This record gives sequence, C-alpha cells and structure tokens, in this order.
Amino acid sequence: MVRMSNNKDNDLSKDNDLGHPTLESKAAPLAYLNPDFLNSPDGRILRILSEYAEPLSRFRREKIQDTVVFFGSARFASLSQAESALTMLEKPGSAKPASPKDQPGGADSDVLQTALKRAHAGVQMARYYEDARKLAHMLTEWTITLPGRRRRFVVTSGGGPGIMEAANRGAQEAGGKTIGLNIRLPFEQLPNPYITPDLNFEFHYFFMRKYWFAYLAKALVVFPGGFGTLDELFEILTLAQTEKLAKKILVIVYGKEYWSRVLNFEAFADAGAISPEDLKLFSFVDSPEEAFEVLKDGLTRYHLVPQTAKAAAEEGPEIAKTLP
Repeated sequence: MVRMSNNKDNDLSKDNDLGHPTLESKAAPLAYLNPDFLNSPDGRILRILSEYAEPLSRFRREKIQDTVVFFGSARFASLSQAESALTMLEKPGSAKPASPKDQPGGADSDVLQTALKRAHAGVQMARYYEDARKLAHMLTEWTITLPGRRRRFVVTSGGGPGIMEAANRGAQEAGGKTIGLNIRLPFEQLPNPYITPDLNFEFHYFFMRKYWFAYLAKALVVFPGGFGTLDELFEILTLAQTEKLAKKILVIVYGKEYWSRVLNFEAFADAGAISPEDLKLFSFVDSPEEAFEVLKDGLTRYHLVPQTAKAAAEEGPEIAKTLP
C-alpha cells in the first residue's frame, strides 16, 4: 500500500513543478524471502519441497550413498547414567542429592517405590544402549574400509537421545560420519552431540523425515522401544511386504526376549492377517556380534555387487525407486 504524507518535510512525498505530490515507489519483498508467505498455509508446498531438496543437497555434498538406520527407545540411558540415577534414589546421601521435595516420590513411599522400580528397569534396559553403541561401532569400522567414492551404509538415527544417541555415538567413536534425522517437537527433542555436524538435520514434517529414513536405508536395526519404534518398524515391513521399494531392505529386530513380550508376531500369521512367508521379512538377533554378521552378510550379498558404469558415475545418494 502506498502512503501519501501531508508533511512537506517527509522525503517520501515531494511536490513536482506543478505542485502535485510525487509518489515514491517501494520494492515488494521477494516471494522466497517473504516470511509471512513462507510460513503460511499457501507456503506449505515450498516447506515440504525444502525438506526434500535441502537434505538431498547435503547428502550429495557429503557423498552419502546409502544408510543403515537404527531405531529404538529415546528413554534408555547408557549404563553409567542408569546406574547413577539408581544410586541417587537408593542412596540419596551420595553425590549431590536433590532436596527431599525434588527427589522422586519425596515422602510418598509409593511414588518412591515406583521411581525405584523404573530406575532398576533403566539399568536392565541400559544394555540395549551399550549394544547399539557397540554394533554401530563394529558396522562403521567395516564400512569405512569399503572401496568407492561414496560412503556406504552410514549409521543413521532419529537424532535424539537413548538408542539414537548410542548409534550415533558408536559410529562417531569408530571414526565414521553419522546421520541424525531429528524432528521438531513441542517438548524440544534436541539432537545428540555425536551426529556429524554437516549431517545433522531437523524436520518439521514427520512424513518427510520418514521418506529419508526409508528411501536411503539398505538395512534397519530395531532395538526395544515404544510407539515411535513400532511405527517405524511396521512402516518398513509394510513397504517390504508390498514390494513397493525396488530394493532389498534387511530388517533386524534386536532383543527377542523383549519383543516376544511386547508382540506376538506368530499370532498375525495364525490369524491369517499376514502370510507365514511375511515372518521371513525380518530376523531376530540377541548380540552385537550376531547382528553384525547378519548385516555384513546381507549387505554384501544384496548391495555390494559390481556396479554398472552408469551407477558408478552417479555422485548423489542412492534413493530407492518406487515400483508401480
């Protein structure tokens, strides 16, 4: 909107030789620099495209060909952290205890017992953090020795704490690059410190984050977790079951004892909800060594075959094709 001013001293309005005010034009903002538009419902398509194009450009620059994705609970701590938390509850007189009113349960013994129960469970589940860390380390030690111009089977996580942190940590400690695909949440899930800085992403849209999980992955390792872990597991299994992706994706379910208590996979087949053959879409493992051997064997068999001249010349990430 152009404003006219009655103030003769205002530089925005000056009289011409005929005594009429001269209007001074002002450039409109460029559409792609206009935050009001970009953050509006009409700008949504550009925001979605940005969460495709910007990660793609970075994957190209960092020469990422494909990934191995680790999923699992964000709530599992390392063994040292879990033991420290339990000690603070059992022996509140030890290292810098919280004030009584701030300690879990306070004077309420029932609440305190609940907190102790969870702390003991935290120590037990911490082994999965340590196992994920070790497996990521073993996998990265192997993948960084593979020949080629692009990085293969890069350890990738959701970028947060728990199993995600353990995977990024193990890969970083092995001297490799590692990817974090974080999501912006109302309660602020911050990225863990072990992600390679140039491969640290933050998404607004869950479905764009899922796209990058699925379309670069050659394998999925599913550690014990909750709703989010189940969501990712069943999404990948559905893509594999329907053969929607033109690639072989290995699905490894880690910790048979945990998953057998949480889910009865055989019941799906017994009820006719899935085919008995669908149970072969994934395999159970119970140790980092066993998981590594399954990964190494499968990745070698399905994805380390000689490349064609055309494929070898490509520099970008190997995004899976979608079958009709």
